[in-house]
Amino acid sequence: MKVEISTTMGNIHLELDQEKAPKTIENFKAYIDSRHYEGTIFHRVIEDFMIQGGGLDADMNTKTTMDSIENEADNGLSNLEGTVAMARTVEPHSASSQFFINTTDNAFLDHRSKTEDGWGYCVFGKVVDGMDIVEKIEETSTTSRSGYQDVPEEVILIEKIKILSE
Repeated sequence: MKVEISTTMGNIHLELDQEKAPKTIENFKAYIDSRHYEGTIFHRVIEDFMIQGGGLDADMNTKTTMDSIENEADNGLSNLEGTVAMARTVEPHSASSQFFINTTDNAFLDHRSKTEDGWGYCVFGKVVDGMDIVEKIEETSTTSRSGYQDVPEEVILIEKIKILSE
């Protein structure tokens, strides 16, 4: 499946791996279909690590999500530069709508074991076009806002995520 993330800084195209992360992609597609991502922001940007979005609006309000999904991080995919993965809390099976794009190789986020510490973060695709936009977002100045750290000073809006091909 190919999707386009339209942001106020430009477009990012992803290729999603349905074979390796079917439940994660079904979940991501449900959020796309419900237009959940429209008006969300990249709210966490850490240089030489990742950019994260998909859960908060421009006023830093958390959007309502569906139920959490099963963590598929044991799928053999690695958190390498340019891959997209599900964000979650410390609870391994707590991912819902938020995702992040790795801006460097982050193998320490990979699945190691089915324990609380070892579950890792589920990679479900990769950037195939627009890595320059990811890098522009990554280089944005950040601040603290509404109890969150590493928030871009300038709002980086996700205008829409659309499916280009299944």
